[in-house]
Amino acid sequence: SELEPIPFTLLAGDTSMTFLQHVRACCRMCIAVAGVLKEMWGDKMPIHRDHLIAGSLLADVGKPIEFVKVEGGGVAKGTRGEHLRHPFSGVGLCWKHGLPDEVMHIVATHSKEGDPWPRTPESLVFHHCDFIDFDIACALGKKK
Repeated sequence: SELEPIPFTLLAGDTSMTFLQHVRACCRMCIAVAGVLKEMWGDKMPIHRDHLIAGSLLADVGKPIEFVKVEGGGVAKGTRGEHLRHPFSGVGLCWKHGLPDEVMHIVATHSKEGDPWPRTPESLVFHHCDFIDFDIACALGKKK
């Protein structure tokens, strides 16, 4: 219930998309893309489905740490969010709970922080699905 009211992002303008909707949308897109890649490329496109799904569900796990509750029930970027973006805090949470390096790689490289690093196929899939959802949210948020 604590996660339900959290917005997906504070950067998309006036959008009603929630954090949980974004996580679910990205995970479903990743599963669909992995299926198409497997269908088209077969074993030539090695996608570790479990790592991809885990990474897609956990990539934004650090995002709620960026926010603080404000009067009226909303959220705003807090001090922690000003100093440490969610890919970093997300990797810390994953590390704390012993998740595989391959999953932490997806969390670490899914956003702009990952741009200088080579991405695994799973990270590439998630990165693009994440930005599809983000870019559409921004486009819709600015229309209102």
